[in-house]
Amino acid sequence: MKYNFDEVHNRLGTYSTQWDYIEDRFHKKDLIPFSISDTDFIIPKPITEKILQVASHQIYGYTRWNHHDFKSSITEHYKRRFNTCIEENWILYSTSVMYSVSLLIRLLSAPKDKILTFNPMYDSFFTVIEDNDRILVSNDLIHKEGSFEIDFDLFEKQVQDCRILLLCSPHNPTGMIWSQDDIERMISLCKKYNTKIISDEIHMDIQIGQKKQIPLLSYMHDYDELYTASSSSKIFNTPGLIGSYVMIPNETVRNDFLYHTRKRDFLNSASIFGMYATMVGYMQCGNYIDELNDYIRGNMQLVEDFIKSELPDFKFKKPDATYLAWIDGRGIPFTSEQIQYALVNVGGVAIMKGETYGKNGAKYLRMNLGCSRSKVEDGLKRFKKAMDYLYSK
Repeated sequence: MKYNFDEVHNRLGTYSTQWDYIEDRFHKKDLIPFSISDTDFIIPKPITEKILQVASHQIYGYTRWNHHDFKSSITEHYKRRFNTCIEENWILYSTSVMYSVSLLIRLLSAPKDKILTFNPMYDSFFTVIEDNDRILVSNDLIHKEGSFEIDFDLFEKQVQDCRILLLCSPHNPTGMIWSQDDIERMISLCKKYNTKIISDEIHMDIQIGQKKQIPLLSYMHDYDELYTASSSSKIFNTPGLIGSYVMIPNETVRNDFLYHTRKRDFLNSASIFGMYATMVGYMQCGNYIDELNDYIRGNMQLVEDFIKSELPDFKFKKPDATYLAWIDGRGIPFTSEQIQYALVNVGGVAIMKGETYGKNGAKYLRMNLGCSRSKVEDGLKRFKKAMDYLYSK
């Protein structure tokens, strides 16, 4: 089955966070949004067919997730696409990846404990650490030739005082896939100082460069304090169906997680549609993943070529992963506020400013390319119109 990712779908009037509520973030209506990280693509046909079949049953009662069909769809996906063996009993259902991360932080650390993460970082990492009364320790990634590197000397000094390393893998917003050497060094140092690792791997299926994603749990034989939260919702564009999973090899922590979800937070029943989306997506929609990656790669190439020819003061090259273009504007002779003013009020385009993701993201822009090529082309023209306005002044 071939998918037509060029097809444009009108999302206005659907209560879409990205389209209908763009004013919340940019203080202006009627902008072309490249912001919230969902896509404008319709979901894979097998998932749609299953949803319609389930909906036609017209009974949506309490739904059990703890069964072989759900868990094996995940283990088979990891085996098939990542050559990684996951045990079924590690897997628990969760409403969302960030719920899992939040609960794991509470289970694996105490108030006022330090948690290390990389800057720039997914913006929810700030709140999930600080609003859980933990202390955020920020490791600034080193900007190097259009990419980023870890300062491991600084990392070792910081990690010895931290209870948890919170990892985003692949990394949002830079789109980096951590190298094997990076992961092995992180694990070695965390093991040395008894620092647990939680990995958010929701972007794992979107791989557009030469590097291949390495799941953290591939290293269970090296260190047993590894925890992963993920979901099929990012690749199949199903966050509105609700549902994710967490993988916890440690039996004690796994039982604690279950206790909280069942007895304290009362999240006992799965979303029937989210559960089926995971099972059908992972078992039947590998071609969708491959075709989507090809399409995103083309969108990234379009942005790279456009910036090189039309906006040469900006710097950008295709990332390893994600559909998020991390555009370097540090060479631009305007402030981030001036750039945002022009994008919104002159170009009519909403692109996230890098400061949203930490001080080490200053003067960058994060542009969501999970959309039709025609929308990307329109967005780039608006981008250039905004910058032409600034330069003309």
